[in-house]
Amino acid sequence: MQLKVHSRHLNGVMVIEPEIVEDDRGFFVEIFRADQFEALGLPTQFVQDNHSRSAKDVIRGLHFQFDPPMSKIMRVTQGRAWLVAVDIRKGSPTLGEWFGLECSEENRLQLYAPAGFARGFCALSDYADIQYKCTGMYNHRGEGGIAWNDPQIGVQWPVATPHLSSRDQTAPTLAHWLASPEADHFRFEG
Repeated sequence: MQLKVHSRHLNGVMVIEPEIVEDDRGFFVEIFRADQFEALGLPTQFVQDNHSRSAKDVIRGLHFQFDPPMSKIMRVTQGRAWLVAVDIRKGSPTLGEWFGLECSEENRLQLYAPAGFARGFCALSDYADIQYKCTGMYNHRGEGGIAWNDPQIGVQWPVATPHLSSRDQTAPTLAHWLASPEADHFRFEG
């Protein structure tokens, strides 16, 4: 079975497309294989797997972790969701730009965003299960967020009135993040 990079965006974001074997019994797919990830330029050392379920029109994000810096590969295992990655690396030619992609249990696409990207998603179906592999362990003291509706970024979310956590309702802007000393954790290294 072969994993392939479907497309590349923003100097680091990749859409990964797995090979799927289907028949009348169901399907089989390899989600992670260290040798293929390494050949594609993806990380092979993951230390944490997460699983999140959200109701329709929930937006989670834009979140990131700077200590330790964390890369993530996200996929939707039930339902449909709009996955987003925003470049927040100082000095990056794509700083403040975003990439979004609908992922679903049907298309089985995965979205990889390296450390230095804020990530978020919006549930499009009645509920959506999102699973992600992380290269760093969760550290609440080393996490941050950017406002989901920051006009400097301009993410085109597919929902007009989202359901948000209190954390996401009060997240700072990208400009506020870039002015903080913690932003020095993410410098673009072209």
